[in-house]
Amino acid sequence: MSKAISQVPFAVNEPVNSYVPGSPEVKSLIATYKKMWAEKIEIPMFINGKEVKTDEKVQLQSPQDHAHDFGFYYKGTMQHVDDAINAALAAKKEWNELGWEHRAAIFLKAADLLAGPYRDVINAATMIGQSKNVHQAEIDAACEFIDFLRFNVEFMTEMYSEQPVSDSGIWNRVEYRPLEGFCFAVTPFNFTAISGNLPTCMAMLGNVVVWKPSDKQIYSAKVIMDVLIEAGLPAGVINMVFTDGKETAEKVLAHPDFAGLHFTGSTKVFQGMWKMIGDNIHNYRTYPRIVGETGGKDFVIAHPSSNVEAVATALVRGSFEYQGQKCSAASRAYVPKSLWADVKKVMETQINSIKVGSPEDPSNFVNAVIDKNSFEKCKGFIDRATASGEAEIAIGGKVDDSKGWFVHPTVIETTNPHYESMVEEIFGPILSVYVYEDQDWKETLKLVDSTSPYSLTGSVFAQDRYAINEAFKALENASGNFYINDKPTGAVVGQQPFGGGRASGTNDKAGSKMNLLRWTSVRSIKETFVSPKDYKYPYLG
Repeated sequence: MSKAISQVPFAVNEPVNSYVPGSPEVKSLIATYKKMWAEKIEIPMFINGKEVKTDEKVQLQSPQDHAHDFGFYYKGTMQHVDDAINAALAAKKEWNELGWEHRAAIFLKAADLLAGPYRDVINAATMIGQSKNVHQAEIDAACEFIDFLRFNVEFMTEMYSEQPVSDSGIWNRVEYRPLEGFCFAVTPFNFTAISGNLPTCMAMLGNVVVWKPSDKQIYSAKVIMDVLIEAGLPAGVINMVFTDGKETAEKVLAHPDFAGLHFTGSTKVFQGMWKMIGDNIHNYRTYPRIVGETGGKDFVIAHPSSNVEAVATALVRGSFEYQGQKCSAASRAYVPKSLWADVKKVMETQINSIKVGSPEDPSNFVNAVIDKNSFEKCKGFIDRATASGEAEIAIGGKVDDSKGWFVHPTVIETTNPHYESMVEEIFGPILSVYVYEDQDWKETLKLVDSTSPYSLTGSVFAQDRYAINEAFKALENASGNFYINDKPTGAVVGQQPFGGGRASGTNDKAGSKMNLLRWTSVRSIKETFVSPKDYKYPYLG
């Protein structure tokens, strides 16, 4: 492996457009949004390099205007899943034999297409289908996905260049083969970048993929496929199906050539799929790789030495950006009694200035939650907190479904550290706060660690370095990504490898070489130049 090739600076984070009011980039993006909003689009599946349409059409709805019809997608059957598996397996040999640098070139071209002519398109599709504002769409659909593609190429070239030591007279080397069989990517609605990364990172290593995106993310998924096709992805390498989730899992995970699952979604679904794999383990040609990132009940704990404005701002940004629908969103906070009144006052001022509405208006900080089920779930937590004797709505609490699924930023204050909203994953713009006595700092750290089954992200705020160290040690298993004096969201590819343990997943760190290694099957090769001609070793005389 040429080190010169791996030193090409692919791994540079994509600059983020600021979308300052009145700037050319914000005018261009909003114009694209309005144009795409007015269109009626039809979205086919993509199997073996061909568009696949069916008799069943499912209307696409935008969270910010659930009456707006901007098109439909074609829903498939289990026959289409079979077709996708067969297409992947048929493409496998030729794709495997293609030089790694040719595979890399496809995904680097895709990154450049996203950075250029497709930037507004993929951002606008994310805004329409997933209700992200201009900033959230930019850092996700454009920048993070571009970063995944470019950094993964860099990680791949580094990985391939890592070879074992060779002794005198022998040459040792390792071959990074793709997995034997096909892989299955199951992706979520909340991040276009994750939806793009899960199938492409496996394909980059020579694997072939059946990809099932969320039915709430189909518009931007179509743009991803359009980009990959234009970049030159061969037929059958990645096959995108829109089929029933449970039936698709049962079909795919029972196949003898199933080799790997790359999943982001709910803990319950992931655990169910893991059980299916276990039940079918005797059917497989090889033990499948299982990589999953699931739920979170992410925390912020503030020490009495914390800066009030810093804590308040981290809670507002960390809890309410993208309506709290990030796996990493701050959902529970522990604030000392000495600071809470001031923190609450700053938060209230900031939250009252937040505009809520459609992404079409770039000044809206909070947009709609993804669908009716999410809206009703959030409303239920707010209603129960309002009626509870151990919790109250400290800030916000307004909901409005007259046009879109809008839940305003809400802070629940509770006297019970095990109150339902402190424990259960909500996935909406609701933050629960437990106010602890200052002298109970160490006991509160234990509370943070033991309250939730999840372990994805968490933050500590303190100016006291001893307190930071105490939290660092006490919470070592409470989060896979740990932030000091910062909000628990916003991991950047190549900077903060992302993933958690416990009920939050397998902690295989998306955005790092660690994740890519999971999609290879390494063959160790020893070549001896002059072979021995006698069995006797020197000790035998």
